[in-house]
Amino acid sequence: VVYIKVSMKKIFITSFLIFSLLLVSWKFSEVKFDDPNKDKLLIELLKYVLDKGHYQSLDINDELSKKVYNSYLDMIDPQKKYFLSSDLREFKKFEKLIDDQWLSYDLAFFNLTHTRLIQRINEVELFLPSLFNSTFEFDTDENINVDFENLTFSKNDKERKERWRKQLKFSMLDLYDIKILDQEKSIKSNLDPDGNLKDYVVKSEPQLLKESLKIVNDNINDIFDLMNDLQRKDWFSNYVNSFVSQYDPHTTYFKPEDKDRFDVNISGRFDGIGARLQKRDGGIEIVQIILGGPLWKDKKIEAGDEIIKVGEPGKDPINVIGMRIDDAIKLIKGPKGTIVELTVRRKTDNEIKTFPIIRDEVVLEESYAKSTLIMKDNKTFGLITLPKFYVDFNDSKEINCATDVKNEIINLKKEGIEGLVLDLRNNGGGALQTVVDMTGLFIKTGPIVQVKSIGNRKKVLYDKDPSLLWDGPLVILVNQMSASASEIMAAALQDYERAVVIGSNNTFGKGTVQNVLDLNRFLSNSDFDLGALKITTEKFYRINGGSVQLKGVESDIVTPNTYSHIDIGEADEKNPLKWDQIDKASYRKWDGYYNLESVINDSKLRVSKNELFNLIDQNAKWFSERRENKSYSLKYDTFKNEQKKNKLKLKKFDKVKDYNNNLRFNLLSDQSLNIKDTDEYKENRKRWHNSLRSDIYVNESINVLLNLKTKKIENNNNNILAKAG
Repeated sequence: VVYIKVSMKKIFITSFLIFSLLLVSWKFSEVKFDDPNKDKLLIELLKYVLDKGHYQSLDINDELSKKVYNSYLDMIDPQKKYFLSSDLREFKKFEKLIDDQWLSYDLAFFNLTHTRLIQRINEVELFLPSLFNSTFEFDTDENINVDFENLTFSKNDKERKERWRKQLKFSMLDLYDIKILDQEKSIKSNLDPDGNLKDYVVKSEPQLLKESLKIVNDNINDIFDLMNDLQRKDWFSNYVNSFVSQYDPHTTYFKPEDKDRFDVNISGRFDGIGARLQKRDGGIEIVQIILGGPLWKDKKIEAGDEIIKVGEPGKDPINVIGMRIDDAIKLIKGPKGTIVELTVRRKTDNEIKTFPIIRDEVVLEESYAKSTLIMKDNKTFGLITLPKFYVDFNDSKEINCATDVKNEIINLKKEGIEGLVLDLRNNGGGALQTVVDMTGLFIKTGPIVQVKSIGNRKKVLYDKDPSLLWDGPLVILVNQMSASASEIMAAALQDYERAVVIGSNNTFGKGTVQNVLDLNRFLSNSDFDLGALKITTEKFYRINGGSVQLKGVESDIVTPNTYSHIDIGEADEKNPLKWDQIDKASYRKWDGYYNLESVINDSKLRVSKNELFNLIDQNAKWFSERRENKSYSLKYDTFKNEQKKNKLKLKKFDKVKDYNNNLRFNLLSDQSLNIKDTDEYKENRKRWHNSLRSDIYVNESINVLLNLKTKKIENNNNNILAKAG
């Protein structure tokens, strides 16, 4: 199975493009990897797979070594909070040796840095209590520098403590201000008609400071609990990734736990109890009950309850207090239909009870396609939101976004819609075959995407189904976070002139394909679980021959958003593959619109004159300027003055916050079945509709649909010439 991952370092969004590929598996079948040391065996295997299977070769030399050196240190101590400058002087001697160590499976650099990092983390954890015991005051005129990229490491322990002190104070500052504002509101709400304060105890500033400090202290303790849970293998995966990521930003090593998370992400479902868990105060807290899961159905365990033991019928339960959360999750999850016994401490009364829970399939409903009806000017339109191109490769007929979108369109058509919006904003990608199938819902037959692999081998993926499910007006909404599979679909329908693309100037710009390889498949009779490697094996291209790599898909109608003036995309990643182009495939543009060009031009004019869009663009510029600030005052008065300035500036943009498009939204009539008939489901959809009412981009999409006029398309294939060029 092949995947593409997008890693947005500034927005922290991860996404995937997937399709079946047997490109490299046969080549490795006769290779033996015999090193008994797991870490060395992993490097040996990765080195071989990268050399034989990656889209482009990479010279393993001193230049690469320096890049790995900097990348690895940035991964393990990005804010320069732990290592000292003396450590860096010691590490520096390895800067040009890491390539040689990689080739010879030498772990000297990793072993040194790992041992030293654990030592430095322990040192920080030991001195932190003394900082929390000191007095924090906010009338001293001092600043904190958060330009971590250009920050140097602390010269000594004293300087490191000072850096941590400022960080803690910076964390407290906002909390302290919030508590002051909350108390002022409470005082006002507790005044009687004569202006006298009723039953409310006013807290002093030292008390508010103490409460703020406790919150920061608790948060820091949680962070160090997580840090202390990390094992050598977790840090080693960072070391490995600092190397493999030099090939391109999307080649990534997955340790076993990460591969499991990846599978859940792409399918949107798993077998378990249906809860999101978090380690807190050494225990495992249930932070959310997933709609439709076993805990939600059982109604006995609530969010906020703490799991303290996990067992199975007839076996002694295992205490999970202090256990790594990954290890606790392994105990809790299990095959559908099996029983897990959870001993929990109730949040309401601290009572400890044990509940048997039957594990079941848990569906992450927010990951799936959903639709709504939109009414404007006595006309009805449909909107389908697709968070990602999901699929379950073990059961693609049951779990497949192309099938779900097809069903949503069928249901929308029953309601008499006159136009359709497909919302791909923030959709980072998914299964490539689902993109081909889904794009085919809007054309008859023809090429959808071109793929080039190692050795310049090219192939064209076609929609071969002559049926045309939706032949009416179509708009695709995108933004900078629309990537991979989203870009394939938007590009194809744009090239066919089948849809109007509305959104940011460019989409993310990721035009590469990854193959996820289970590394254990290359070993026989091994007790090791080596995880998996997601390796870039191909590039994809538009049917017009261009690539979306680095450039993305340019919207037909450009609309500003909050991130319009911030660099987001493949071009902002490290080590991206280059842009290029190939010959176009043979295709004929869809001729179903009478007035496509005039509708696009009218919309551009409307956007340019729209006061709200202009305000959004001004806000985006201001947001970008603020992000350039890397120094903040730790003096409360200065902090408040800056907040007042920002508040006055933000007041200018109140119209954006208060915008209502006055569209009417209704769920489809058949969406009140089983789980969809519950109050929780309806509340989720109500929140979604409320967000859509404040969405100016949806409003402009409906304006475009109102104006687009379609011709009657004959039931033949003359509009598409499905021949590869």
